[in-house]
Amino acid sequence: MWLAVILSDADVRILLGKGRLVIEPLHEDTVRENGVDLRLGSRFCRFRSAGVFDTRSDWGRIGEFYECVEVGDEGFTVAPGEHVLAHTLEYIRLPDDLAGLVNLRSTFARLGIFVPPTVVDAGFEGQLTIEIIGSAFPVKLYPGQRFLHVVFMKTTTPVVRPYNGKYKGQRSATPPKPDRK
Repeated sequence: MWLAVILSDADVRILLGKGRLVIEPLHEDTVRENGVDLRLGSRFCRFRSAGVFDTRSDWGRIGEFYECVEVGDEGFTVAPGEHVLAHTLEYIRLPDDLAGLVNLRSTFARLGIFVPPTVVDAGFEGQLTIEIIGSAFPVKLYPGQRFLHVVFMKTTTPVVRPYNGKYKGQRSATPPKPDRK
């Protein structure tokens, strides 16, 4: 029988102290009861209609489908039902025996915002890019707000092939990239 082991705040602090898990910057309120809270970064990318995107041939025009902006204290308004990309302020690095499940903090979920299920693979490092789907009414978000909660799970053994994909080391909100061949 296999058991999923979710790390406690004490476990997370031990991994951080040993440098096996890296979260930079690390704030006083980052480590929570059974995971960590991550903050919004300053770059948001709006999806925009630019015709049909052909996933076999249109990667050279991916920029036509996103309008990316840096925001400060003025914040960023997510329109009703709008899809946007955002990123975490924090740069994280997971060891090869730890994976993360990304959830929206309940305060924002109660405003009707939705974030699709997201997994952080063992071995990943970078700022997380996350899709946000707007509520029934406009919601203004600000860089630096605690927005996501990540629950870490220990794998039963280290993964054989830690994450080494196209988003490793990413910084900022990153639109999709074509698969490597």
